[in-house]
Amino acid sequence: MLFIYTHKISLRAKYIFNLFFKDLYGIEYTLTDDPALFNAHAGPKFSFAHKALGDELHIQCAALIFEQGVKEQNIPVGEWRGFKTLFKTNTANLVPFDIFAASFYLVSRYEEYLPHIRDKHDRFEAESSIAWQHHFLQMPIVNYWALEFKTILQEKFPELVFKQHRYTYISTIDIDNAYAFKQKGVMRTIGGFGRGFVNFFWADMAERLRTLVGKMQDPYDTYDLQLAIQKKYNLEVIYFFLLGDYGPNDKNLPSNNNKFQSLIKHLNDYAEVGIHPSYGSNTSAGQVKKEITRLTNIVHRNIIKSRQHFLKLNFPITYKTLIDNGILDDYTMGYANQVGFRASICSPFYWYDLDTETETNLCIHPFPVMDATLRFYMKVKPEEVRATVLPVIEHVKKVNGTMITLWHNETISDWREWKGWKDVYEEVVKMCVE
Repeated sequence: MLFIYTHKISLRAKYIFNLFFKDLYGIEYTLTDDPALFNAHAGPKFSFAHKALGDELHIQCAALIFEQGVKEQNIPVGEWRGFKTLFKTNTANLVPFDIFAASFYLVSRYEEYLPHIRDKHDRFEAESSIAWQHHFLQMPIVNYWALEFKTILQEKFPELVFKQHRYTYISTIDIDNAYAFKQKGVMRTIGGFGRGFVNFFWADMAERLRTLVGKMQDPYDTYDLQLAIQKKYNLEVIYFFLLGDYGPNDKNLPSNNNKFQSLIKHLNDYAEVGIHPSYGSNTSAGQVKKEITRLTNIVHRNIIKSRQHFLKLNFPITYKTLIDNGILDDYTMGYANQVGFRASICSPFYWYDLDTETETNLCIHPFPVMDATLRFYMKVKPEEVRATVLPVIEHVKKVNGTMITLWHNETISDWREWKGWKDVYEEVVKMCVE
């Protein structure tokens, strides 16, 4: 049992201590604001306050953990044991920064509540983050801080027994468009041929026709290959299905399409499934509910996992909508335009709602790597993927975190803009499981 003194027991303090000591360390702790009780305790302990009570292990606190609401923060940046730090304090301290305020700021996504420029899809961009600005975006720095502090605790209190975490890998695949040509319906098929004719896309028209008459496999029908890779490497896989109404950015098959439903059921036999709330649902809680219901009716089980289409994540409304609709695990926490750790952590964590100052039961599963990020935003060539992705994977392995990748069925099609990318998915999988 670890005893912690703080001059004020706040909801933020409870949250960040739960993350560190229960989730990351697996040890029990008691929090007190009574100096006499703390001083009388003979076992492992440390203080988290403006000043130490005596000669105990002491973390000098910043104001953030004891505030409410959101405001611009003055964040002194330092360095400690080779890592950048936020909320720098007295450099003479064993831990010369407020490790808990720094971690809370990053994990709660505090900066995303502050005024910032958003991209054309109304998303917070990596370049706006403090992690990008101070060059630790591609490092799960909260995990590294936690490991360094754990070393200090072990040295001072060898009687503490910590939970041993193991590195894990989860492959997640978004099904935004199940087929390139098949099952599109009469009007969409005619429209496809019409666009091809008007724009002189003769090759497109020929491929569409060959697919529809059974002479060619649909380019996006890569499911046998996905399942073969899953079996070969004994992967944990989650599929996220887009079941929104048709729109400019939501072009999957209708949810009542029998072939599409059969595909969902087939993949559900081998992997977990979750909802991929549509682009059009982002401002409509009712639409999210409708889409979850559609998937529930197809697989006949409760849907508790989700990832936002286009990674559209707005705090706090997106997560509140998911909670209201029974989602317990979300996999949206990543950037579209850069490889890296949006919350600076590679372990699952519970979302803290800064709007209501409460820890929720929504578990966030951050991912650092997406295929479209590499191909379209970072312009990485297939032969350059290993050099780009491997350092990130190695960081996750060093801290025994959870590595999550985001891929799509069409990106292993070796077709059109994904020509030459067919083997990249398996190459990344191999790096993750080696």
